Amino acid sequence: MAIAYLGIGSNIGDKAANCEEAVRLLNAFKDIRVARSSSFYGTRPVGGPPQEDYLNGVVKVTTGIPVSGLLSAVKDIEHRMGREPSGRDHPRIIDIDILFYDDLTVRTEELTVPHPRMHKRRFVLKGLCEIAPEAVHPVLARTVRELYNEVIRSG
Repeated sequence: MAIAYLGIGSNIGDKAANCEEAVRLLNAFKDIRVARSSSFYGTRPVGGPPQEDYLNGVVKVTTGIPVSGLLSAVKDIEHRMGREPSGRDHPRIIDIDILFYDDLTVRTEELTVPHPRMHKRRFVLKGLCEIAPEAVHPVLARTVRELYNEVIRSG
């Protein structure tokens, strides 16, 4: 079984209900189990057009499916919840990102793991630090706690 960490966020409609539904749907997938969840935090949007604040959190999942299958599962959940195709950093009913998948590194047209911007995003690192502060970024070779503290210091 692999351990993966997923970022979950919403800024359209009932944000809390959207995030809860995403967690429920993850748990309903065969071979995916939510093992732990961070708190969900209100955060300002990063980039994109003017939009509502987000509600963001992180979940730890265990899974028996490969990272490509996990990507298919999260895309399926986003689609089932009504996510419409939009540009990067645009409003969305739900957003589920694969942050880590074990210590795997992947760089394809469809997927980059670890998530390429997570180490710069306070809202991702805050939730991740809550549930996995000693997890090591496989590319940067630094713990989540170290990355979070660096983002805090840099303002």
